[in-house]
Amino acid sequence: MTPVTGISSMATRQVLADMTSAYEGDTGASVAIESVGGVDAAKRVRAGERFDVVILASNVIDQLIAEGHALPGSRIDLVRSGVAIAVRAGAPHPDIGSENAVRDAVRRARSVSCSTGPSGDYLAKLFERWGIADEIASRLVKPAPGIPVGKLMAEGSVELGFQQLSELMFLPGIEVVGPLPPAIQHVTTFSGAACATSSRADEARRLLAFMASAKTADVKRRNGMETAA
Repeated sequence: MTPVTGISSMATRQVLADMTSAYEGDTGASVAIESVGGVDAAKRVRAGERFDVVILASNVIDQLIAEGHALPGSRIDLVRSGVAIAVRAGAPHPDIGSENAVRDAVRRARSVSCSTGPSGDYLAKLFERWGIADEIASRLVKPAPGIPVGKLMAEGSVELGFQQLSELMFLPGIEVVGPLPPAIQHVTTFSGAACATSSRADEARRLLAFMASAKTADVKRRNGMETAA
């Protein structure tokens, strides 16, 4: 059986694996979704690589639709994902109970890392707003696309890391301190769409509709995300 194919960012890798497994169990269909860095995923779709579905941050999906790389009317919002803070396993947990506490923790850290995706873009702007971007520039470690921030912490090369909770919560060698406090929390909506290169748009839409349905709510919660509906 030829699988329905897709590409996504790393932020949704595990939740998509769980949801596609449930979809395959329900329908008998076969699904194969590749998870890579979000920038690389969008680049490959724009280059015309053949996929049936693409799942990325909602603003990127809108861009792909506007550019003709994904089908108009096929966007479905799937999950909402917040940002969390982590440290290496066994390291002291900083106070992150308020905006000021998080800012102070960043200023004290010997090294800080954020993702190359939506959460990293947001944090770069937050550091600018706090007026500490120049102060911490030499201590800011950017992972290569597709490399989790948590991997750098587990290796000991980063002291304080920020990334989507879903990308931190299952990684060995690190401990999640908690989510960003509400005053500075940033939630990314990840959406899916059928690709313009797909010859199986109806199957792609059925898969995305299942992922957005109430059947997957528990899977999303277990993966540190919320349903987007």
